[in-house]
Amino acid sequence: MYDVKSNLKQVLANLPEGVRLVAISKYHPNEYIEAAYAEGQRIFGESHEQELRGKHATLPKDIEWHFIGHLQTNKVKYIAPYVTMIEAVDSLKLLKEIDRQAAKNERVIDVLLELHIAEEETKYGLTPDALRSLLADGEWRELKHVRICGLMMMASYVDDEQQIRSEFQIAHSLFDEVKAGWFADCDYFCERSWGMSHDYLLAVEEGSTMVRIGTTIFGPRVY
Repeated sequence: MYDVKSNLKQVLANLPEGVRLVAISKYHPNEYIEAAYAEGQRIFGESHEQELRGKHATLPKDIEWHFIGHLQTNKVKYIAPYVTMIEAVDSLKLLKEIDRQAAKNERVIDVLLELHIAEEETKYGLTPDALRSLLADGEWRELKHVRICGLMMMASYVDDEQQIRSEFQIAHSLFDEVKAGWFADCDYFCERSWGMSHDYLLAVEEGSTMVRIGTTIFGPRVY
């Protein structure tokens, strides 16, 4: 088995106080998650509803599951009973469906709004203007079973550190703008989820409060 425990300790040693680790466990077996859990890790990230459903059913119930991938509206109902946070909300339509399913389960589900800043072509995420437009529209204020806790983004997968740093800085600036404009009185709007295995040290330097790390802890994915 990959040396999950020592890898996890190394990552945690690199994280300053106030930065939380989401251990990305998708495509990794339960025993890897159990090894990290034994070291005290409680937040795990998954991006496939069926895989998450199986893990939730068989692993300790105090695990906080974050859904980190693109979430189709028709899948929300399956994770709404137990998911702790949905990290990649990229439309008002998805936000409304999460609210609807959370209400059915008498829960409030925490979410992050996903930004699309990277120069790579990607189908998902809100451009800065789309983010402003969604918030200015105000319809989200009527949703009582979702709580918008911050922003998430993925930087371009490139070797150019300056480009990556620049994208993180844009995201941080947008977070500050959104916080001041719409969530100034909301303590819970505090999460800046950026940084993955290849760039999390840069992300931490640029204000990340939550890093999503898989390969560095668990090794190559087991499909």
